[in-house]
Amino acid sequence: MNTQKINWYPIVILGLLALLVATFAALVYRSAGDQSQNAASAFTRQDAQYEWKLVTTWPKNFPGLGSAPERFARLVDEMSAGRLQVKVLGAGELVPAMGVFGAVSDGAAQMGHGAAYYWKGKLPAAQFFTAVPFGLNAQEMNGWLHYGGGLELWREIYAPFNLIPFAGGSTGVQMAGWFNKEINSVDDLRGLKMRIPGLGGEVLNRAGGTAVTIPGGELYTALQTGVIDATEWVGPYNDLAFGFHQVAKYYYYPGWHEPGSVLEFIVNKDAYESLPEDLQAIVSAAARDASQDMLDEYTARNNKALRELVDNHEVQLRRLPDDVIAYLAKINREMMEETAAKDPVFARVYEAFKAFGAEAAAYHEISERAYYDTRELNQLKQD
Repeated sequence: MNTQKINWYPIVILGLLALLVATFAALVYRSAGDQSQNAASAFTRQDAQYEWKLVTTWPKNFPGLGSAPERFARLVDEMSAGRLQVKVLGAGELVPAMGVFGAVSDGAAQMGHGAAYYWKGKLPAAQFFTAVPFGLNAQEMNGWLHYGGGLELWREIYAPFNLIPFAGGSTGVQMAGWFNKEINSVDDLRGLKMRIPGLGGEVLNRAGGTAVTIPGGELYTALQTGVIDATEWVGPYNDLAFGFHQVAKYYYYPGWHEPGSVLEFIVNKDAYESLPEDLQAIVSAAARDASQDMLDEYTARNNKALRELVDNHEVQLRRLPDDVIAYLAKINREMMEETAAKDPVFARVYEAFKAFGAEAAAYHEISERAYYDTRELNQLKQD
């Protein structure tokens, strides 16, 4: 019997080709499915609605300080077309004024607004990001934070607390505060019980006084009842609103302790990273806008409020004596060096702060200071 010999080669080739086509089709189908799923996921993320709580250390709608979180919330709503809604809560509505840091760190609220020096007990170096006695003014602080590496340092030291900080406003140079007795010499600082937070408070302690930290909403009563002898708060615009002129006689300047006080927005890191990129950008832009707007408002309103305090309420405006200022400056230098020697994080931020300050001061000698002198001379000629 004759058997026909079968050529298997073409059959094998065709089978392999069929297998390759089937595999390619499956991969294309899977890729299309993944892309479709990713697109759907992205669409859902972009289309999602987010609701945040923003807790503050200030009374609700407090002039100046309290306007920044309100402006931030309004801008975020407008820029996101309502996709991110931020509810602002004043001190005590959800957490106490001094509970803001912990609430945002733990995720009880997605955001907070306050001042970094309130958290010195948790992180001493945080104080650099509000104010340093005899340190940078508002213009210099903004330059350091946004173009001198300050913001990167700030975020680095807040990272272990699951927080992302943003500059949240500035009051400019503050007043030295309200006193119920005159300050004529260094001796008048001894035994003085004063509400003054941050590094300025530590300087007062070393000068023989007693620094206490009291939320803004409690200051009027504390002065009225004699719990404290003096208080610093912000400046004429806010101080007039609080009515300090009714319970204290002397209003001192300059604000050696807070030459360029920066406020902060803090954002829970997990909440921030849950947002799509466009909403993250909106949060950042709204914070930057609200921060600059606060400084603009204080610049516009402080002198008018000061004139009302002096002219209508007969407040006695006084300048701190030069020897008192010099004594406080000496204590401050010693204290900063001692703290830096014990705390590596504090030391690192201090060196960066000093380096930028030296550069800024050198230029401001021939720009800002020189211009002020020129303007004063011009005014004298007009008079």
